[in-house]
Amino acid sequence: MTTQSPTLPLAERADRFQGYRGMAKAAFETFAIGVWSEVEILNDRGSSFVGVILPRSENADDLHIVVKLFNGYNVGIRADRIASARELGYRKAVYKIPEKDFPFDPKKKNVTLLGTGGTIASRLDYRTGAVIPAFTPGELYGAVPELADIANLTTKKLFGVFSENMAPEQYKALAIAIGEEIERGADGIVVGHGTDTMAHTAAILSFMVQNSPVPIVIVGSQRSSDRPSSDAALNLMNAVRSAAECDIAEVMICMFGPTSDNYDLLHRGTRCRKMHSSYRSTFRTIGATPLATVSRYPNGDGSHFTYLTDDIVRRDKTRKPVITPVFEQKVTIQYYYPNFNPDIIDGLSAMGYRGMVIAGTGLGHVNKPLYPAIRRAIDKGMTVVMTVQTLWGFAQMYVYDTGRDLLDLGIIPMDNMLPETAYVKLGWVLGQTDDPKRIREMMTTPINHEITPREPHNGYLILQGGLPEVEAFVQKHWK
Repeated sequence: MTTQSPTLPLAERADRFQGYRGMAKAAFETFAIGVWSEVEILNDRGSSFVGVILPRSENADDLHIVVKLFNGYNVGIRADRIASARELGYRKAVYKIPEKDFPFDPKKKNVTLLGTGGTIASRLDYRTGAVIPAFTPGELYGAVPELADIANLTTKKLFGVFSENMAPEQYKALAIAIGEEIERGADGIVVGHGTDTMAHTAAILSFMVQNSPVPIVIVGSQRSSDRPSSDAALNLMNAVRSAAECDIAEVMICMFGPTSDNYDLLHRGTRCRKMHSSYRSTFRTIGATPLATVSRYPNGDGSHFTYLTDDIVRRDKTRKPVITPVFEQKVTIQYYYPNFNPDIIDGLSAMGYRGMVIAGTGLGHVNKPLYPAIRRAIDKGMTVVMTVQTLWGFAQMYVYDTGRDLLDLGIIPMDNMLPETAYVKLGWVLGQTDDPKRIREMMTTPINHEITPREPHNGYLILQGGLPEVEAFVQKHWK
């Protein structure tokens, strides 16, 4: 966001060269422009760029000037290719969004938004060029006033961290806070969260918070709020709508379904994974079917939701949640690769690790040189479970002699449980017991669909670009 400010003489602008040096700084002096100047720049090819000059990152090069165009996107212009530049005005950036109290409507459902940080609650720090946690939940309402049309929203900021900094301490506090809000009578819970480890949090909450009477919806965005292509507002509206109106009382992730803004998908917390670093439609249900679609506008049957499966836990305010906020931190996940050395397992065992998830090859395999180290770790009390790094499919360790040998060592197969889900479940189980029999029973007994009897016949699909049939499909459906 920028606001028009009275033009200041260049000599009085303390931040005129903010982050710029070398060739770029020299261009500022040549053309009498600076940071926050509204400019029209022509390059040596005759291309015109109109926008506001932004500060540079402190570790950026000295060759480019960065301009935020009026369509919202940023462009870097090489300083030595500028043919002309003139200042049209001066626009100092203002990124503070006033916090607003939600209006109360007794006819609407009551939803609690718990803020943890992440891109859905972020702004861009032009000093460093980084996206940083900034918006409080109250500021989100100031940014997305449509939320007031959906529900009565209570906002509470628990943390202000990127999702890579979420850890057992935050998991426990979040589970407890969810239980407290349910106890206070909330009709639904929304958790604002960064996308990078959103699947981990969704999975652990599926174990820490059971028997919920209301929806628990985790939401984030792939693109920060300062970008025109941001998915933050639509995801947040659909998440609040799901918490208020959806009939599914489970832990769910709400994120874009297609790459466009047609609808969001509701994914079960134990079966979802981030599958692309930047696509807005990055989250996908693995080995199962998404629970529902949710859209901003009602579809033909008058509902915002299209339920994709009947196998759901339905909303029921008479249920009492079971909150079990425990987690053993001495748990690791190891992705197997050729030449994985036994000393890694011996080292983990020596450091007191109580649990290890292996993402094995094929049906759940590792090489034979690891066998003695695995045996030593299990004999010392470590629980070792096997998942498959293919993500789709089952750990079927009885098919080949490799798998049978590993079963004989005491490794526990996790069927089609996702590696990240197995990791958080193992931490949760080991936080409650050290009895091997009980651990095996708890790990192999499904709680919230982390293990399923089978996978849908149409669940696995990877489109390989460049193939004629794929290109024909894309062109048919491209919009």
